Amino acid sequence: MSLGALDAASAYGRALGVGTGLKTGGAAAAGGASAGEEGGFGAMVDNLVSNAADSLRTAEAASAAQVAGKGDLIDVVTAIGAAETALDTVIAVRDKVVNAYTDIMRMQI
Repeated sequence: MSLGALDAASAYGRALGVGTGLKTGGAAAAGGASAGEEGGFGAMVDNLVSNAADSLRTAEAASAAQVAGKGDLIDVVTAIGAAETALDTVIAVRDKVVNAYTDIMRMQI
């Protein structure tokens, strides 16, 4: 999955609940953590991982209900799609953080 800068800023803004997050430009407008924000980036990542785990649990429960004959196939497909999207987002954020860390470590002082 390829995640561009605009997609990342949009996903970050949605996770924070501020729309696209690109109102005035710059890191602060994209949801950058400031001294007055509650939790900042760490809280956003924690929320993202928790939501992904909840989506995976919901998909697992829907699949189990379908196997038991009590669930609807449309609900299973929808839950699995939501879980896949959440997991892809978590993986993309992780990859971007690892790439940023690698770039910082390669910088010469």
